[in-house]
Amino acid sequence: MLKLAMIQSFVNIAENDSTCEMYGSPEVSLLSKEGDFIIGGRTFILEFHLHKCKTLLFPLFFRINLREFRFVQTMIFAVEEINNSSELLPNVSVGYRIFDSCGSTLPSTRAAMGLMNGEENTWSKNCSSVHAVIGASESSSTIAMQQIFGVFQIPMISHFATCACLSNRKEYPFFFRTIPSDYYQSRALAKLVKHFGWTWVGAVRSDNDYGNNGMATFIEAANQEGICVEYSEAISRTGSRENVERVVRVIRGGTASVLVAFLAQGEMDVLLEEVLMQNLTGLQWVGSESWITANYLAKKRYAGILTGSLGFAIRKAKISGLLDFLLKVNPSQDPQSNLLREFWETTFGCSFRSSTPGTKSCSGFERLQDANNAFTDVSELRISNCVYKAVYAVAHALHSLLKCGPSGDSVIPWKIYEQLQKVNFTLQSGEQVYFDDNGDPAATYELVNWQRNHAGDVVFTTVGKYDASQPNWNQFTMNKVKITWAAESWEKPLSVCSENCLPGFRQAIIKGKPICCFSCVPCAGGEISNTNNSAECSQCPSEFWSNVKHSKCVPKLIEFLSYGETMGALLTAFSLCGASLTLVVLCVFFRFRHTPLVKASNSELSFLLLFSLTLCFLCSLAFIGQPTAWSCMLRHTAFGVAFALCISCILAKTITVVMAFKAKRPANMFPQCSAPLQRTSVIGCTLIQVFICVIWLAFAPPFPHKNIVYANEKIILECFLGSPLAFWVVMAYIGFLALLCFILAFLGRKLPDNFNEAKFITFSMLIFSAVWLTFIPAYVSSPGKFTVAVEIFAILASSFGLLFCIFAPKCYILLLKPERNTKKHLMGRNQSRTQ
Repeated sequence: MLKLAMIQSFVNIAENDSTCEMYGSPEVSLLSKEGDFIIGGRTFILEFHLHKCKTLLFPLFFRINLREFRFVQTMIFAVEEINNSSELLPNVSVGYRIFDSCGSTLPSTRAAMGLMNGEENTWSKNCSSVHAVIGASESSSTIAMQQIFGVFQIPMISHFATCACLSNRKEYPFFFRTIPSDYYQSRALAKLVKHFGWTWVGAVRSDNDYGNNGMATFIEAANQEGICVEYSEAISRTGSRENVERVVRVIRGGTASVLVAFLAQGEMDVLLEEVLMQNLTGLQWVGSESWITANYLAKKRYAGILTGSLGFAIRKAKISGLLDFLLKVNPSQDPQSNLLREFWETTFGCSFRSSTPGTKSCSGFERLQDANNAFTDVSELRISNCVYKAVYAVAHALHSLLKCGPSGDSVIPWKIYEQLQKVNFTLQSGEQVYFDDNGDPAATYELVNWQRNHAGDVVFTTVGKYDASQPNWNQFTMNKVKITWAAESWEKPLSVCSENCLPGFRQAIIKGKPICCFSCVPCAGGEISNTNNSAECSQCPSEFWSNVKHSKCVPKLIEFLSYGETMGALLTAFSLCGASLTLVVLCVFFRFRHTPLVKASNSELSFLLLFSLTLCFLCSLAFIGQPTAWSCMLRHTAFGVAFALCISCILAKTITVVMAFKAKRPANMFPQCSAPLQRTSVIGCTLIQVFICVIWLAFAPPFPHKNIVYANEKIILECFLGSPLAFWVVMAYIGFLALLCFILAFLGRKLPDNFNEAKFITFSMLIFSAVWLTFIPAYVSSPGKFTVAVEIFAILASSFGLLFCIFAPKCYILLLKPERNTKKHLMGRNQSRTQ
């Protein structure tokens, strides 16, 4: 005989309450049926009654738990289906025994002991009257029973015990379940909270194995998701009322607007009663599968508090024929059953005891079709389907075992355990049933939202799903369904410790506070954050900088001295003005080239000097504009060669003047030998500079360079010298020529006044030297484009100095004092001294 025992918690009271025995001792089955096989210990432990007793926090009158009674009838329905099947366990009848655990561990243990003893009081592993156990509805009761059944190697399948601890094969090697482990549900809840941006939540749990283990897993997963739990409180339906009052005050005093309630139905009832008493509203409830689809909570009494709740539930299913079977339940099926009479009286509000005053009598002919309660409601078959699957799992395991040959008398529980580990079958609904190595089924959930329909009734609307078998990024998905939030609002509540840090800011942890409590600190220059609540600011690439809001990286401003800006335009104007003025002077000298003054100034060197000064003015234009490879090479070499040519011409003029007045040979012989010397000196001095520049360009030419070091927010586009040594050699050579020119001019400063060109050359060299000596520190210390501006200024200032000092006096005579432009006047003072 295969015994299917169902230990269902018919009484939900304290362990020491005598009302647990109102239907008899827990060791005595409440419903039973004999058969070839009593699926032994197919023990359902279901919560079935709430009684008025002094140990309850909120005393309630006798009330049968119609939902749990539906679970019992679902098991009986599955047994009847199996007995009527010609394919599954043919020619074998299955029986059952249903026991009451009273919703607590001690009566569960007593029921398990009674089931183990059986009618024959046998305790042998091989002679036990129990072959398998189905139950229980609570994790704590299941753990207590498994510790007994495990010793005798009796497999146990639970339809509602979700504690993750039961997946430990070392502790509970003979345990199976058809409901997913809280290991997955707790993580799914953490992902749900994270999905809606709630980083600051409160938590309340049942003070038992179910609540404590589930909440511990949730808090661990929440920490990994960056969620902080403001408080975590525990309550028990058998605890003190003062504790429940304290917990509700903690919830009211908290700042979190989202409450994660990992509660069994008993604790949920207790909590909601106190919530009503303290008028606590406006919370966004996030619930566990234990209560999230409990129809009786969706009634008017609690609807105002719980409408908008979210939580994961077992997938809804349809069981064909179950409703018709439930509607046939009647006390006449077993007139001796107190349980059936209690069910009938509760359903129709009548009594079979005619002596009960104020209560109508039950006839037994009332119609369940007219009742609208949790028993006849098959629209949300979730846990009932788990009961159904558990019975079929045992039947398939037994079927596989019997195919191998053993008779019913030789069926040993541990052999059924071996077959249970291998079962893999499909129900009529198309759902596949199997167990993993830990005895757990596939973890899939529906995300349920409490919404109101057009009639104003609360309905459980599926708005998403969670499938643990999918990759981590795709486990949690949302349907395109509008969600109702707390207080029946369409606006999602905000539950954070600190306001979101907008893009451009980062989170800064406040000392002594959880990580979810933070201040918002602006990102530093060159750093951005482009999402809300960024933990760190990201550094922009080297050629990018943060925008004003520090929300994105933008290309850095490229800075160089351009023609379009004011400074560039002014320097360009001065350069062109200087070149034009030089050409005007050249034209004046060409116009008066046959006059004594121009001849005395050595017209050939004067024209060459004016040409070189024009080049000096124009070479400054190469320093303006965006640097390119050609402009970088041209600007410094052109500047070096042009100034070398210019100073070489002045040096030749100085030598000529000094030699003309110091020579002992006749004056008319000096011009004949001075012209080749002048040309040679000019060409030679210039070629040396050309040679230096060629070496520079050949080995280390200047090139465009993006300077990102000097200024963080911009790129300075400049010409890198290539070889700083070569640059300073060019500058030193020009300085050497200027110094030599100055010395020679200084020696000739006392020549006759009317022809004292050496005096003007001396003065021009003083200006030239002053400009370039000032240039060196200014060049080194000037930033960015101002470095180029300083160099251009030095070029223009020295060029203008040379132009004005050397040619302004001559132009004055040529244009304004033509009477002085005579040989007599030029030689007058010298002749008078000779006389």
